[in-house]
Amino acid sequence: MHECRHSTCRIPPQSGVAFQLRASEVLRIYDPMGEQVADLFAFAEDDHRCALSSGRSIDYASTIYLTKGDPLYSNDSRVMFRILEDTVGRHDFLLTPCSQEMFEILYKHQGHHPSCFENLYTALGQFGIRPEQIGTTFNVFMNVEVGPDGAVAVKPPLSRAGDYIELRAEMNLICGLTSCSAENSNNGSFKPIDYEIITRPCNGD
Repeated sequence: MHECRHSTCRIPPQSGVAFQLRASEVLRIYDPMGEQVADLFAFAEDDHRCALSSGRSIDYASTIYLTKGDPLYSNDSRVMFRILEDTVGRHDFLLTPCSQEMFEILYKHQGHHPSCFENLYTALGQFGIRPEQIGTTFNVFMNVEVGPDGAVAVKPPLSRAGDYIELRAEMNLICGLTSCSAENSNNGSFKPIDYEIITRPCNGD
């Protein structure tokens, strides 16, 4: 378990962490070098059946591009996070975390490849969370474009060095966070992700 309250922690390239986030605390995720994606998933601390939901979040926001002011919902329609600040404005909530099977099916990769899915379930295992409980992640800084015909294209992230997003927890959470392991998502290179947990009073907005 990582303790990064009021200090910045670094997630090395192609790895992940898990941590507790209390209601009203703010998770700030930085891209320290630019063009690096971070996969975020979360569960209610007291009930792991309550998990982050891309479908609910997109449905209620009426957009696939969530940014400052938008809430992120759980599968039982409770607000888990609210985006307070966002210096990039483009993130993905459509695609699942990269996995060993994805590299084999899409890229014909042979042998083991680090993946966000493996890094998430490995880190979250300390909280009793199983791999099959992890769904579609909120892919911070990931730039996915959808064409008029429905074609999905993964483009280089728009984030530059020092860009960040802040998400306030609206309930006590267990979070998993990675520095993405997919070459195509990060414009061909792997870099770290920085994050910190900031304690602020909830102002009710």
